[in-house]
Parts: sequence; C-alpha cells; structure tokens
Amino acid sequence: MGVLEKIKAIEDEMARTQKNKATEHHLGLLKAKLAKLRAELLEPTGKGGAKGEGFEVLKSGDARVALVGFPSVGKSTILSTLTHTESVAAAYEFTTLTCIPGVIEHKGSKIQLLDLPGIIQGAAQGKGRGRQVIACARTADLVLMMLDANKGDEQRHLLEAELECMGIRLNKSPPNISFKVTKGGGVGLNSTCTLTHVNERMIRGILHEYKIFHAQVLFREDATVDQFIDVVEGNRKYIPCIYAYNKIDCIGMEEVDELARKPHAIVISCEMKLNLDGLLNKMWEYLRLVRVYTKRANESPNFEEALILRTGATVQDVCRSIHKDFEQQFKYAIVWGVSAKHQPQRVGLAHELLDEDVIQLVKK
Repeated sequence: MGVLEKIKAIEDEMARTQKNKATEHHLGLLKAKLAKLRAELLEPTGKGGAKGEGFEVLKSGDARVALVGFPSVGKSTILSTLTHTESVAAAYEFTTLTCIPGVIEHKGSKIQLLDLPGIIQGAAQGKGRGRQVIACARTADLVLMMLDANKGDEQRHLLEAELECMGIRLNKSPPNISFKVTKGGGVGLNSTCTLTHVNERMIRGILHEYKIFHAQVLFREDATVDQFIDVVEGNRKYIPCIYAYNKIDCIGMEEVDELARKPHAIVISCEMKLNLDGLLNKMWEYLRLVRVYTKRANESPNFEEALILRTGATVQDVCRSIHKDFEQQFKYAIVWGVSAKHQPQRVGLAHELLDEDVIQLVKK
C-alpha cells in the first residue's frame, strides 16, 4: 500500500470514528500517523528518478510575497498591475506554468512578488505540480491568497486545507509548548495551565508513534492534539496571509460589504484597478516593515533612501545592516522620531526603533 492509500485509509477511519472521551486517544494516534505520512509526501525519503524543474527563484528585496490561488482568479493580472513584470493573462486556466517573480516598490521598500501556477484540489498529494507550488510558498514572508468573489468562501476553505496538509499554518502563532528529546528518564509532562484537549496517556502514545521514548514536554497554553503534533514534527511554517477577493465589479454592494468584513480579507478588482492601494498598505502592515532614515553629523537626514527593517528592530540591527563590523566600532546613537522619549535621544544598541525614525550613529 502506497503513502496516498495509507493517508486515505486513515482519513476514512477518522471520518467513521465518533468524537467523544472514549475515542479521543485513538483519534490522537491517528492524527499522529497522518502527520507522519504527510511529512513523507513533503520530503520523500526514496532516491527516486531524475529531478524535475523547480519553481524556486533567488530571494531578493526586503520581503517576499507568494501569490496563491486556483487557476484564473487574477494572479497574473495583479502581478502585471503592481509590478513592471509582464505575466501572460488569458481567459483559459493554467496560463502560468512556472514561477514568475516581480518587484513592488512601496514606501521606499522593494517587495518581491511571486506569481505561482494555479493550485488544484489534491495539490498536497502532487496533483498539478501542486507540491512544488506549495513548497515555494513556504519560503515567503506573506501569502496573498487570490480568491474569486463570485465563489464565496468555497475556494478559501479548499486552499487552506491544501496548505495545511503541506505544513503551512496561516495567520497562526507557534504553540507555546516546550519540547526536548532526552537520553533517558522516560516522558515527563508538565503544564502551567489546565489541559482540556490532551492528557499524559495521549502524549505518550503520540511520542511512541514517532519512536520517541524519552522527552520533556512543558505546556504553557491549553493546546490541542494537532498543535502538539506540529511541535513534534518541527517543520511547520507559520505565515501571515491576506485573503484578496478579486472581481468585486461582478457582484453586488451587499456581498462586497460582507466579504470586506471578514478577518484578514480585502476586496479588490484587478480589471478596474479598485482598492489596489489598500492592498499594498495591508501587505505593508502584515509584513511588519518599518522605515529608518540615516543622518550624518551636521547634515540633514537622507529621506530619499530608507533602511527597511522588521518591526521590533533595534539600533543593533541598523549597525548590522550597514556593515558587519560596524557594531564593534559603535559608541552611541542619536534618535529622532516616535521611539524617542525626547527629541533627540541618545540611545544604545538595545533601543527599539519605530517607523520613520531618524538615526545618527556615532563611532568610537
């Protein structure tokens, strides 16, 4: 029996099994087996034949955004509209057959946008080269899921399921669980809160499924079985996602209003260029980028070129972005802007910078 057949058999058994207190241990073990088999699909262990053409392109710019969606939802159109790259758009499906990169210039930053081929149902099992497409999406800092506004949430649920199978968790945070394999002592389970979804017997059963017999587990939140399996697997990607509902010019205002109110969603029309500025601002927000301007002594700040950093960046990150040896020569920094308690403020390496701060670095 192949991997796909084993996955189908376990999914059928899970569908037949009633969910109650008596069966939760059995279902937890089935979920662990299912995660192991899906990991084999993600990273095949066999030597196999010749390698096919991949989709991976060199990462460039300040951030990377992956366009994901079913065929003919407007991915190529939005790439051509937002960037200077021409991606062929046509009325038939699978116009795009490989990864086409483009660059968006927004607020002084350069954001790499990847136009990936359309995903079909069953992509996680390799249909329609879906495995290569999703593997490329795993390298992105943000997933932009293009959806057809005429089809409601049907496409959204199908795409989320395919990405979930391939280890991508959208708009979720990693579970607050500490897991460490040890050389002896058996399985030790501790928690700082009441656990309502798992128990010690279930944890031991899941770890035995992975042939782990000695480990220390600490739950700092009331996590589910699936979240614990994600921690054990250790290869999950937690990526923010924006759901872009395209073709809103084809539906009524009430439907547009309903879609716009959904969490992490934005409504656009590539054909009529509606709300594209709103999409760019939302991408900037979800990528958590900040602009920092540099200033030389006795000169005006350089507002033409900004250093693009992530939210939470410190003066130390600025030093490293300028030159790898700058940190050793650093004496102090002078900061103007929102992060300064007074204008200007003399700060050290640990000072956290905010958007549009101005910084002057002083060397020893």
